[in-house]
Amino acid sequence: MFPFLRKRGDKIRGREAILAIMNDPAFDHFTNINVLPLIYDENKMQCNIIVFNEEKAKQSVSEIRYLTQGHGRKYPVYRFYDDVGNYICEVRYGDAAANALQRGLWTHTKNALKYFDSLTNGWIDYSHNRVLVQLFSHALVATAKGHKSALKKIKEDIEEQKRLSALS
Repeated sequence: MFPFLRKRGDKIRGREAILAIMNDPAFDHFTNINVLPLIYDENKMQCNIIVFNEEKAKQSVSEIRYLTQGHGRKYPVYRFYDDVGNYICEVRYGDAAANALQRGLWTHTKNALKYFDSLTNGWIDYSHNRVLVQLFSHALVATAKGHKSALKKIKEDIEEQKRLSALS
C-alpha cells in the first residue's frame, strides 16, 4: 500500500482520486482490517468491545496526507482523514528492519472512535463475571478453529438453558 501511495504524491484529495485508491487491488487489505479492541476501565470494572467499520471509513476518506515527522516517528506514514479533518487510519512504511507496529495499515482506536461500532452497545459491567472478560481476551488471539470450538460449546450451553427453562 505504501509504495502505491508514494506514486500518487504527498497530498491526495478529491472523491474520484480517493475512490480509485480505495478500490485498487493494493488496498484489498483495507476491508480485511482485523481490529476488534476490548477497551476496559479496570477501576469501574467496565469494558466495551468495538469493531472497525471499514466500509464507513472507506466511504468517509476525503484526504490522504504524507507525514514524515512528529511523535518520535522513525518511518513516514500516510494518514487518512474525513471531510472535517478527523483521523481515520494510516498506512505505515517500515522496511524489513521495522517491527509489525511500524508497517502496514493501522488505526489508533481512541483517535478514530467515530469509525468503530460497539458490539456491546457501549460500556458493560463485568464486575460480576470476570470469566467473560477472560473469554473475550482469549478469543481475540485465538484462531478460527478455536472460535468454532468455543462457539459450539456456547451454543450447547444456550440450548441447555432453554431446555431447563422449558421444564420450569
